[in-house]
Amino acid sequence: MAGRHRLLLENAQQLVLVCGRGEEYLLRDGAAGLTVLRDASVVVGLDGCIKAVGRADVIRNQFSGATFEKVIDCSGKCVLPGLVDAHTHPVWAGDRVHEFAMKLAGASYMEIHQAGGGIHFTVEHTRKAAEEELFDTFKHRLERMRRAGSTLVECKSGYGLNLETELKMLRVIERAKQSMDIGISSTYCGAHSVPKGKTATEATDDIINNHLPKLKELQLSGEIHVNNIDVFCEKGVFDLESTRRILQAGKDIGLQINFHGDELHPMKSAELGAELGARAISHLEEVSDEGITAMARAKCAAVLLPTTAYMLRLKQPQARKMLEEGVIVALGSDFNPNAYCFSMPMVMHLACVNMKMSMNEALVAATINAAYALGKSDTHGSIEAGKQGDLIIINSSRWEHLIYQFGGHEALINYVIVKGKVVYQNETCGTMSSY
Repeated sequence: MAGRHRLLLENAQQLVLVCGRGEEYLLRDGAAGLTVLRDASVVVGLDGCIKAVGRADVIRNQFSGATFEKVIDCSGKCVLPGLVDAHTHPVWAGDRVHEFAMKLAGASYMEIHQAGGGIHFTVEHTRKAAEEELFDTFKHRLERMRRAGSTLVECKSGYGLNLETELKMLRVIERAKQSMDIGISSTYCGAHSVPKGKTATEATDDIINNHLPKLKELQLSGEIHVNNIDVFCEKGVFDLESTRRILQAGKDIGLQINFHGDELHPMKSAELGAELGARAISHLEEVSDEGITAMARAKCAAVLLPTTAYMLRLKQPQARKMLEEGVIVALGSDFNPNAYCFSMPMVMHLACVNMKMSMNEALVAATINAAYALGKSDTHGSIEAGKQGDLIIINSSRWEHLIYQFGGHEALINYVIVKGKVVYQNETCGTMSSY
């Protein structure tokens, strides 16, 4: 096949497609049969989409007359899909390292929250921060996520709680969408907490009557593009009825439902999400058996957050039960001032050790299933012809080293590629990182 193309990755020892038949997601049995090619190559076209995937000799013959802007010899290395982080809070000012010390001394999440810390501490600092300051720190965080292999990231607002600051955060997210080589799924999370001076009912009314109409107006004008709506459905925050009202109002203006549920207390969030047609629900440490059944039936993804359960010393989400009952299980870092982790390889490792997922299941959860949770598994999450050319190359002969080496991704990840363009190259990578 003659013509000019953007990228050729050739001779990969392992090419991890994840799936190869256009699947929207993979359940437990599908993950067990993860699609991996050996001595394989990938071609990405000038449009940033994958043109061909297959055995190196077949690709070589097929593209014998072609020219490429860049060729990377992947001999002895593995190529995987770019990782997808399905849950982050990356736009904020004012860190909370002092609260980590409080947690270590025994304070619970809600105790810190009720004492004016937690989300309210971050809200205060984020409201005061200039838009340029928020963008600069957000850009730096996205670059760190990308160096750890993430090429598509869900990014929430939620540290404003008033219309002015929520819109400021969403503008910052929109600016990164337009200016950076990384995929972003934008989430309005104005119901992250009840603002000081308001009741939950008053906050709910404000969101439905003021925030969402303004969001719709800005969407129609093309000023911002928001994909999802989120609510923190929790005891002492937004109850089930308030959550229902906000999520339905968001759905009515075209937003996907993707919300926090059943984290600290059983709230029947999973049942509500299944009823409303939610795309995904995050956390689920306290989900009921009925909620798991409802999510499986509704094809509502469970976005599990191993870092949160680890750092807050919560009980682990029931990943094995969810997988066995046919739930679409995805993973996210939950990057935020309370759970400071940029690295999806570390998230996958924690999911395997603490939630008893297999390495195959964890990779599926951080690629195709995380993309499904964001409504993007038609374009992201696997290495298939027609999908976006988002790829990572690791300096090891077996892909499992990306999970096995806890904290080892900085030496392992050789290249990060978005739309066929190298956006990160680790110049210090040695010849092998598996010893």
